[in-house]
Amino acid sequence: MTNPIVEIDGDEMTRIMWAWVKEELLLPYVDLKTEYYDLHVKKRDETNDQITIQAAEAIKRWKVGVKCATITPNAERVKEYNLKKEWPSPNATIRKILDGTIFRAPILVNNVKPAIRFWKKPIIIARHAFGDIYDAVSAKFEEGSEAELVIKKKDGNVNNYKFPKFNGSGIIEAKYNIDKSIMSFARASFSYALMVKLDLWFASKDTISKVYDARFKEIFNQVYENEYKNIFESNGIHYNYYLIDDALARAVRSEGGFVWACKNYEGDVFSDFVSTAFVGTLALMTSELMSPEGYYESEAAHGTVQRHYYRYLKGEKVSTNPTAIIFAWTRGLKRRAELDGNQELYKFSELLEESVKKTIESDKIMTQDVANVADPPINAVVDTQTFIKAVKKNLENSLIKAGLLKA
Repeated sequence: MTNPIVEIDGDEMTRIMWAWVKEELLLPYVDLKTEYYDLHVKKRDETNDQITIQAAEAIKRWKVGVKCATITPNAERVKEYNLKKEWPSPNATIRKILDGTIFRAPILVNNVKPAIRFWKKPIIIARHAFGDIYDAVSAKFEEGSEAELVIKKKDGNVNNYKFPKFNGSGIIEAKYNIDKSIMSFARASFSYALMVKLDLWFASKDTISKVYDARFKEIFNQVYENEYKNIFESNGIHYNYYLIDDALARAVRSEGGFVWACKNYEGDVFSDFVSTAFVGTLALMTSELMSPEGYYESEAAHGTVQRHYYRYLKGEKVSTNPTAIIFAWTRGLKRRAELDGNQELYKFSELLEESVKKTIESDKIMTQDVANVADPPINAVVDTQTFIKAVKKNLENSLIKAGLLKA
């Protein structure tokens, strides 16, 4: 490798698997250069979350980052780890700084059939990675309270928008977005759909959210009409806007084969829905962030696997699926290879992905989550380290055949 990748470490069981994947599948074969940032929840607490900002800025410098799953602390986690406060989602912080769009797609293997029988082609979720409820302001209020949204303009004028009268105590939340970020989201979604030659859907609820969602719809329409309509038509692909509930119904009845652009929260929900319905587990899903400036980050989109981590700490062997972690690394390495013109690194990454699929498809060596949904059923399952070693064996055979490793 010529230039480094920004390596962002995480929490709990995914942190353990992160180290195993590096040790077994990367370091023996790749001259791996990384700029390392430890986003363990205690490190974020110790640095008042500055380590998260530093990691995002590093991706801006080096253009490529690879991220492990991290804890977003709630009240229980604050108590468990003796934290100063409920720090924000590291993913949300990084995404806000990079202003990218997240593309999530299922990792298809031939012995795991979609739960929705109509689906034959991948559905790729394009998730806006800025604002929405992830950067919202929220509060509790007492009975008898009143609230209004106040916007102070740069010329000094003030606009006030009153909420309905509150009949009792409750909660309130205000979210926002930025036109520039929505335009970047739209362009990234159209460009990605064009790259993979698939139709693009965008869905919101503009009939109810007549300003917030309607603005997304308006900007998507403008970008399509002004920048992408002719090239979409010449490539035989289409852009469709749907109400969000109608889009979900259409998606379930479709055969798949499209990119579905979603606002931040909806993208969070539907990416998990699509992945689980396609392949039964979030560990068989890729997650890639791309920004208009060329910043790239791949990540393991699932959580930190807390339950398995506690069992691991007791000395038990666990059958946690490391596939998404492996693919986070391979996608990051591919992007580094593309930017640096490193064909061998790109080929290595492809062979590692193929080795994972061969382990599951041909060898029928699986962790518990995949075995549970395999067709035909698999009775024998392996622990995480055994799965990684099986992938390693297939990888070495492939590298030898490709002339990238001596026998």
